[in-house]
Amino acid sequence: MTYQEATDYLYNQMPMFEKQGASGYKEGLENSLELDRHFGHPHRQFRSIHVGGTNGKGSVSHSLAAMLQACGYKVGLYTSPHLVDFRERIRINGHQIPEDYVIKFIERERAYIDTLHPSFFEVTTAMAFKYFAEQGVEIAVIEVGLGGRLDCTNIISPILSIITNISYDHTQFLGDSLQKIATEKAGIIKEETPVVIGEALPGTRPVFESVARQKKAPIVFAEDHPEVILAAPSPKGGFLYKTAHGMEFRSELQGIYQKKNTNTILCALGELTKLGFLCSASNPSCRNSCNIELNYAFENICQLTGLMGRWQVVRQSPMVVCDTGHNVGGWTYLSKQLTTVKCRQMHIVFGMVEDKDVNGILDLLPKNATYYFTKSRNKRSLSERSLASKGIVNGLNGNYYPTVKEAWEAALQAADKEDFIFVGGSSYVVGEFLELQDIIDY
Repeated sequence: MTYQEATDYLYNQMPMFEKQGASGYKEGLENSLELDRHFGHPHRQFRSIHVGGTNGKGSVSHSLAAMLQACGYKVGLYTSPHLVDFRERIRINGHQIPEDYVIKFIERERAYIDTLHPSFFEVTTAMAFKYFAEQGVEIAVIEVGLGGRLDCTNIISPILSIITNISYDHTQFLGDSLQKIATEKAGIIKEETPVVIGEALPGTRPVFESVARQKKAPIVFAEDHPEVILAAPSPKGGFLYKTAHGMEFRSELQGIYQKKNTNTILCALGELTKLGFLCSASNPSCRNSCNIELNYAFENICQLTGLMGRWQVVRQSPMVVCDTGHNVGGWTYLSKQLTTVKCRQMHIVFGMVEDKDVNGILDLLPKNATYYFTKSRNKRSLSERSLASKGIVNGLNGNYYPTVKEAWEAALQAADKEDFIFVGGSSYVVGEFLELQDIIDY
């Protein structure tokens, strides 16, 4: 079996929400618990941090993994979806799971998997946990796939839970109100285990407080403990931060939404310090060395963990940026950041999947840009013609293209060196864009 054959089996022989939508979503933990039993409960062999929420959980997960790596731990990182290669989902200290491991896992377990009929994500999660256990990771950062309460990652017993924020997404599964969505996400709060809430709304805060009280879980609302007291753009890219505890550092992550994420990360680091995983910032004997390690981690998150697609600058002349933001909550920040871009003309390569709030997002997009509406190869993609028609209704003008490659090439050909090109709308559009070989030129 080749690596291509192994991943084809994963993608095509079992339900996969990312490709199929509702028909690929399997609710419940039965298969996850059975897989866990089959593999000898591998998640019990390492400590873990569980990260959920609507937006920002990928950035927070990668950032925490970078911090722990810089402090000398052997760190597993499990995230989704991948953008270019399946192996992006499963990493140890930034290194992707080897192709050979994926092949042998499928060859060895295929007969068993075929009798169980699990989903793609259930099998992938089991593979990640088994790999982490076999490789002796000390701590793993585990990102929730969808929701929380019934997500197949929710079999773990973490030392810390984090919920970044709540906004509308996947409402067909999680509920049609923020309170219902918060209830599902709060399902990752565990008995007597601390939980950090990045952002809470008046309607969601009581949900978290109630669940935490029932579970006797210490709860910290990051907004009640503003660690970030100053965030300013850095000449080197990203932001310069000053914190309430006297830290000063540069983070390479450039999206303006990262300011909120950074406050959540710093609060989470405070909880990890209490748990004995990091030096105490108030201890003079270790503060300098700890700060040096964390400074290095913040400046090198992408290099340390392989994070991609978060206001990622891939070209300078013209400047080209891609971002995986795909719901109204994410685009509330992205639309603001686009208004700050100084350029002669803005070009936006844009595609979406059909089960998102398409009109809600289109209403947030800048009206003065030229649009290149497109679709990814994903079966859930909204057709480029339909998206263009909806765009026109929302005052967005441009043409449509059947592939991401053609849309990108048209935008690049039309753009002047002083122009700006943005690529986004869905993770799948960004993934196909990053697959292209000619995008980086600086």
